[in-house]
Amino acid sequence: MSSNGYRVAVVISASDPVMVELFSGLRPRTFARLITQLRREGADRPLRGRPWGLCFEDRVLLVATYLRTNLTMRQLAAVFGVSKSAAARVIDDVGPALALRPRARFPRGAVSIVDGTWSRPVINLAAQSKNYRYSTNHQVVIDADTELVVALGRPLPGNRNDCRAWTESGAADVCRNAVVIADGGYQGTGLIIPLVSSCRNGNRHTTFPTARSALASSMLSPG
Repeated sequence: MSSNGYRVAVVISASDPVMVELFSGLRPRTFARLITQLRREGADRPLRGRPWGLCFEDRVLLVATYLRTNLTMRQLAAVFGVSKSAAARVIDDVGPALALRPRARFPRGAVSIVDGTWSRPVINLAAQSKNYRYSTNHQVVIDADTELVVALGRPLPGNRNDCRAWTESGAADVCRNAVVIADGGYQGTGLIIPLVSSCRNGNRHTTFPTARSALASSMLSPG
């Protein structure tokens, strides 16, 4: 029941594998491993007072939905069958447990991909970028096989080029022992830059190889 006395229909639930993959971006088996890891780290600790209205799996899925969609707090509460205040408390409680932890070391043979993206301004840090908006530059490093984020650089003013932001953001230090491939914007950084394919309709298309083929030096040219 909602605070208004109306019965609320739960639309999103972790008991539905389709919903798990759609809103968390993880396969159900991977999501189950995430739940196990979070429980091992104490994220499902009991609280004093009123118990949670959602099971732990649903609380994790709620936070994932909040991070991956543009749903408002009112919309989140409606689709999970809770109040707005309960949804906010879930995010405050579980959110820090899902925060990205930069990879301390990279497995041997692992290949990562880096690229810069512009995001909404950070106070006293934004600058006018090439998209003519005040924004910040974020260096994002993903695993080439899983496509999961493994490292993030510190936000920098949006007028920083990727080749400069790669070093200044600290991402280069985190990935100093890793095999990292990038696009042509990282010339001179020492990263591996794939060969550029032929022009199509007047535009050049950069072909990123798979993780295995990226290790074949004959297919790549150093930056």
